[in-house]
This record gives sequence, C-alpha cells and structure tokens, in this order.
Amino acid sequence: MRLSGTVYSEVLEMDTDLTVITPNDLRDAPYQVVYLLHGLCGNNKTWLDYTMLPFYAEHGQSIYILPEVGRSFYADMRYGQRYFTYIADELPDIVRHVFRGSADRAHTAILGGSMGGDGALKCALARPERYALCGAFSSCCLLLREGLEDARRNGMDGWGAQMPRDFAAIFGDDLAWTPQNDLLALAKLAQAAGAALPRLYLTCGRQDGFYPDHLRFLQALSDLGVQAEFETWDGVHDFPYFNEALRRTIARFAL
Repeated sequence: MRLSGTVYSEVLEMDTDLTVITPNDLRDAPYQVVYLLHGLCGNNKTWLDYTMLPFYAEHGQSIYILPEVGRSFYADMRYGQRYFTYIADELPDIVRHVFRGSADRAHTAILGGSMGGDGALKCALARPERYALCGAFSSCCLLLREGLEDARRNGMDGWGAQMPRDFAAIFGDDLAWTPQNDLLALAKLAQAAGAALPRLYLTCGRQDGFYPDHLRFLQALSDLGVQAEFETWDGVHDFPYFNEALRRTIARFAL
C-alpha cells in the first residue's frame, strides 16, 4: 500500500512531502521501520518510480518511510533548512505516532543511495542508538574533508551550475568543514564515546566513479576500528544497480 502526502515539520517550519509504503497485509502492531533516502536529483517518490520497491515491500514485514530533503545532502544547512535534525530526530517521532512504526532500535533500519547513502551513514553514525542497520548504496561524500579542500583550492568548475550553490548553502561560501557533516569524524566520535554502532552494509558498483572512494573509506573505517560489510558487483551509478542493492539488502537482512 502506498501513502503519499505531506506532514508538518516543526523543525523545518513547513509542510514537507512524505511517502510511506506498507505491506498489503496490514496488522494492528508496530511495524519494523525502514527509512529509505533519495539521491541528489531525486525526491520522496524516486524509489517508487525507478525500482521494484512496491513489489519487495508487498509481502514484507516493514513499512518504508521515504522523506523529502531536496538537494540538502541531509545536512543542517548554514543557509537553509535543518534537514539532518528533521530526518534523524523529528521524523522518527512522526512515524511512531502517525504510522505506528516501531520505536525499537532492533526493528529500525536506514538505507539510501548516492546522496541518500551519505545521509543514511550520517544518521547512523551520529545517532547510532536509533538504528540496527544502515545500508548505503554507491554513496557520495565519503571523504568530505578532502573534497571540500579540493573545491576550495581548485574551484568547482565542471561540477555543474547548481552544485556550487548547493555547497555554499550547506557549508557556507567558505566551504567550511565541520565534523557533524563528515562521516569519518562522526565514526571517530562514536568510537570515542563507546557507542554501539549499527550494522553497516555498503555497496558500490565496480564501474562506478565512487568505487575508489569506497575502498579508501572502508580502509579508514577499519583503521578506526569500525566494522563494515562491503559487497560489490559489476555496475555503474544508476537505478538498475540501486534496485539490485535494495533487493539484496531486503533479502539479506529480512526487511
């Protein structure tokens, strides 16, 4: 069953689009919850339009929550909305009270592709007490500090007309690095705090331009003592690959 509409966010101070996918056999009990985050050029319906999500969810045990964040990179933007706070802190309360989603960490997962993979990892590492599983597919911004340094030094020619505006809104005109947006910094902070991290499952196609960054990111996590599972197969940065990643994640972790 597909439910699409808007919810009011006190954090964003506005109505915001939200899509919810439920199993066909609705029951009167809290559901396992899977947050599924869209990519840079997508929206809250993209996973419905370009993957087999409705089929996968039809007979499953989870409700899928598909929020809308624009091109925010799931950040609390310097000049814009506080989308990280909305996704990580406010949305779980909305899901619990409106859609009868489970509040139990053991029954909560967060997944995403590309920008959504970055968002899923950001939420999982910054709020590890909320999630049992994080699945990140072909994620961008894995090495954020390095990327921002390169952008400051060499400019953003070739990034397209919109991306420099996006980054200025998120990080400021000076493209300042902050630990709350950096996945490795968040992992280090979580380790220092002795937090029990969610199970981390990453995947990226061997022909994807982000594949080398995944190998470096995984090594950096290992150096911090953070365990992550990585699976790869032939593929590029597109929805056929994301669909297969989603299918494998649902099957592997019984979502």
